Amino acid sequence: MAAFSETKVTEAAVHLLRLRDGKMSYLKLLKLLYLADREALHRWGVPITHDRYVSMDHGPVLSQTYNLVKDGSRVWSRHISAPQGWDIRLLDEKMEPQALSPAEERLLDEIFAQHGNKTRWDIVDELHELPEWQDPHGSSIPISREAILTALGESPEDIQAILAELEREEQIAERIGPRAHA
Repeated sequence: MAAFSETKVTEAAVHLLRLRDGKMSYLKLLKLLYLADREALHRWGVPITHDRYVSMDHGPVLSQTYNLVKDGSRVWSRHISAPQGWDIRLLDEKMEPQALSPAEERLLDEIFAQHGNKTRWDIVDELHELPEWQDPHGSSIPISREAILTALGESPEDIQAILAELEREEQIAERIGPRAHA
């Protein structure tokens, strides 16, 4: 369903951390997750995390995921450490994917292959060039899915169809409630 899933985003973060030997700058992790969500939206019309997007000083961010990094949670904190300086690390590598699909795992692998060897600041600079990012001057500005899809070159008709489908999925998720792994 189309609701934000703490479990799914934790699985995605764990997957990326495993590719980086269990430790990474949380800023870099947030950027890699944003790039993966953006590409999933482009390829499939469905993001991986169903998070909210915002422009922050260091580029686009998954809002709820950022809160998990800062504040932890029941699922996140079992598998990923609180930030120590700029870094977070894997606490429990035993988390097996339940919510991530094999296609989503492959997409995360692709994003890591493209950007994993870059510094967090190199990635920040790249994301500052994305058309959907706006300088919030110390605050945050929401980024709409429509703005992302427009920046990716989707047609207005395709954008409206994707947004309508995502909205239908979100309405269904609200009516039936979260899945057991959400």
